[in-house]
Amino acid sequence: MSLQACAEIVRRGDADRFLSAMAAAPADRAVLFPIYAFNVEVARAPWVTAEPMIAEMRLQWWRDALAEIAAGGVIRSHEVVTELAHVLPREMVPVLDALVVARRWDVYREAFEDAGHFREYLTATSGGLMRAAASALGAEDRPEFSHIGQAQGLANFLRAVPRLVAAGRKPLYDDGAMLADEAGQALVSLRRARRAVPAVARPATRAAWLADTVLTKAARDPEAVIAGGLEPSEFSRRSGLLWRGLLRQA
Repeated sequence: MSLQACAEIVRRGDADRFLSAMAAAPADRAVLFPIYAFNVEVARAPWVTAEPMIAEMRLQWWRDALAEIAAGGVIRSHEVVTELAHVLPREMVPVLDALVVARRWDVYREAFEDAGHFREYLTATSGGLMRAAASALGAEDRPEFSHIGQAQGLANFLRAVPRLVAAGRKPLYDDGAMLADEAGQALVSLRRARRAVPAVARPATRAAWLADTVLTKAARDPEAVIAGGLEPSEFSRRSGLLWRGLLRQA
């Protein structure tokens, strides 16, 4: 039942990763859903309250849960934590802990300090999530997983910019030209990294199947970021995933 609960959390909170997980074999889904559910719960923690201290406490709760998993003893009874403890490699606990720490940026309204700060955020959040998912599937940790995750994270972040602005946040650290350059570099890194992905990790890396389309649009038309013009059509979303699955691509 806890695994079903994790799947439902992902279905409601992260439709793209839910679809990519459902395209995987059942045994791989059982690994991916708890990790993705953890990410959904952590990502939304800063948004369920207007009080920064309460949001910080929610994030600390997840850090404490990870510490329990790392210790290998008794863990708290929770539908996500219980399943996560079963699938998360011990060496990936610090990686997910860094993800939680990076999410503190979401609690406040300040912009990123510069491009370096922005990249650190993507590396810790989506990059770390990809590393954990690939490792849980049995792959040896390698830089390519972080690169693919960072590209996916940038694509998702750029898609979310209009919603962040509407919520009173300052998501962009610089102008559109800089964003176009970031998107172009991430696209090159994504395509290079995919060539080195082992078969066992593809159910995890396939979650980035939309990144190519989004980053290409952002690189060509930075103004589309603010205008909300990066969302792929429903056809391209599903057909792209199906195509990669049929060809067994990352």
